[in-house]
Amino acid sequence: MDSQALFSVKDKVVVVTGGGSGIGLMVTTGFVKNGAKVYITSRKAKVLEKVAEELTQMGPGKCIPVACDLQSLEQVEQLSKSLAEQEPQGIDVLINNSGANWGENTLEAFPDKAWTKVMTLNTQRVFTLTQKLLPLLKKRATLESPANVINVGSIDGIRVTNLITPAYSASKAAVHHLTKVLAAHLGPHNITVNAIAPGPFESHMMAKTLSESYNSIVSSIPLGRIGKPGDMAGVCIFLASSAGSYVNGTVIPVDGGTVVANRTYNHASL
Repeated sequence: MDSQALFSVKDKVVVVTGGGSGIGLMVTTGFVKNGAKVYITSRKAKVLEKVAEELTQMGPGKCIPVACDLQSLEQVEQLSKSLAEQEPQGIDVLINNSGANWGENTLEAFPDKAWTKVMTLNTQRVFTLTQKLLPLLKKRATLESPANVINVGSIDGIRVTNLITPAYSASKAAVHHLTKVLAAHLGPHNITVNAIAPGPFESHMMAKTLSESYNSIVSSIPLGRIGKPGDMAGVCIFLASSAGSYVNGTVIPVDGGTVVANRTYNHASL
């Protein structure tokens, strides 16, 4: 069996929400480097345009920016129409990566509006965008080469963090279960739905936490490091390739073993 063909995503049409920064950029870069055509979307049009230009110049794939505020149902509907016009033959992969967090120092200080913001973007829009893009996914989906939905959850949806981010943790746990619900319903349409649960990675969302607690975070990870771009791109490429075509309804932690760690590790002494 040819491993290059098995893991190939060449010429696939991919949509990545939040694809211009953080984990989304890691994933987008991986797909473009492997010959895919990637649409990236977020509300930051200038960031998207800059990233798309740089990645397209890098090649061999192509990156196309489509600005959209996913908090807005109207803009999500417009995004789906725009993609249908640009890709009338359909899309192969949807990666629901966009997310928001909200932290406070105490539970008492956590505001009600945080739930609306975080749950809408992190969970509701995962369903909404998947729903709106189903016609495009079905066009490319076959029994031998299914289309793919990949949802970005979090290890904080599996474990309990000591940070005061209840809406984020709840939203990501919901994403994990929503993934299984969608997998059961969309599998018969030759569409796989899986989730990845990242641990610590260099991203805007993690920047403050890493700057304040880098050493303690690393010491709690059995592999002794935070995630690299290739770690995230690799698992997404696997799920979107023939190699992952029989994987459906799973939640894959990509965390160096963080969720199974049972102690603090002194890697310097190992």
